Amino acid sequence: MDLSNLKPAAGSTHKVKRIGRGQGSGKGGTSTRGHKGAKSRSGFKSKIGFEGGQMPLQRRLPKFGFKNINRIEYKAINVGMLQELAEKNNLTMIDKDVLIQAGLMSKNDLLKILGDGTLTTKLEVKADAFSAKAVEAIEAVGGTVVKL
Repeated sequence: MDLSNLKPAAGSTHKVKRIGRGQGSGKGGTSTRGHKGAKSRSGFKSKIGFEGGQMPLQRRLPKFGFKNINRIEYKAINVGMLQELAEKNNLTMIDKDVLIQAGLMSKNDLLKILGDGTLTTKLEVKADAFSAKAVEAIEAVGGTVVKL
């Protein structure tokens, strides 16, 4: 095998449809574009969502709701999950780096600890936010809460 006898796999390439090369080609005249109308002209570009003059879907449906620009989105992790992590990896301190390595959050997420589940290990927990129940649960077993 050398460069002179390389070929693409059978069926992987197609012949190019040559249009607008005269009547004898069978694809001359209107060049497969039909007769008249905007779509037959060169440079035609339809607007996104245009439905041929019918009122488009995005204008038929009502607007509703709003987006709060001051909303802060947190990645929520429960106290029960912290307990599992601490037991599995033999930890006394849990922060963002530990949770990122465990695959529970990404480095750009803000972390909030919630109070679901039970905690039996004394832990030092560092996070951006805590629920009142989570703080209660962590401090009940002698742990400490550090708000970043």
